[in-house]
Amino acid sequence: MSSGNSVVARNMRLLREQRGMSLTELARQAGLAKQTLSTIEQGSGNPTVDTLFAVAEALGVPVTRLVAEHEQVMVVQRGDEVVWRDHGGFRSRSLDHVYGSGVIENYLLRIGPGPAPEPSQPHPVGTLEHLYVISGRVRAGPVGSAAELAAGDFVRYPADRPHVYESLDGESLVHVVVSVPRVQPGTGAMGVARTHGNDLR
Repeated sequence: MSSGNSVVARNMRLLREQRGMSLTELARQAGLAKQTLSTIEQGSGNPTVDTLFAVAEALGVPVTRLVAEHEQVMVVQRGDEVVWRDHGGFRSRSLDHVYGSGVIENYLLRIGPGPAPEPSQPHPVGTLEHLYVISGRVRAGPVGSAAELAAGDFVRYPADRPHVYESLDGESLVHVVVSVPRVQPGTGAMGVARTHGNDLR
């Protein structure tokens, strides 16, 4: 298995499973033979450019999501290290991108001082949280690898595993964007439920 084939195999399987799609359903939506996709997922196929674009379209992602190395488990962007771009009248700072479609939820969380709360339960497979610290100092991210963050810092992490929000210095205020992948209808996948609702943990 070449390194390129293994990257495509891993990414295709991950994206398909995040959407709750069977190999048969993906083949149907992409207009390809199931055996072709099976060979790709095993890392032994050599997909053409047309095949990659067909699979990417069926999965609802740019083709780069299939051929690029899987993104890091967690990404931290420090506020004092970022670049602000001048647009003539305003300046912008890019935090992150959300690929595909599904449920996108926005929250402001006020995290009180005191003992660390119990970890938040995992959300549906493939869910990401994008957290920006407005004020205070916090620890946030997956249990065992949470990052310590100050005002102006940003972190993206997988939220389909237990994760924590903890204020380290009085009350903290953070902005959280939760992205839940699209679930294809008729695939027998779990429905997309609200990730937090009124209960932020």
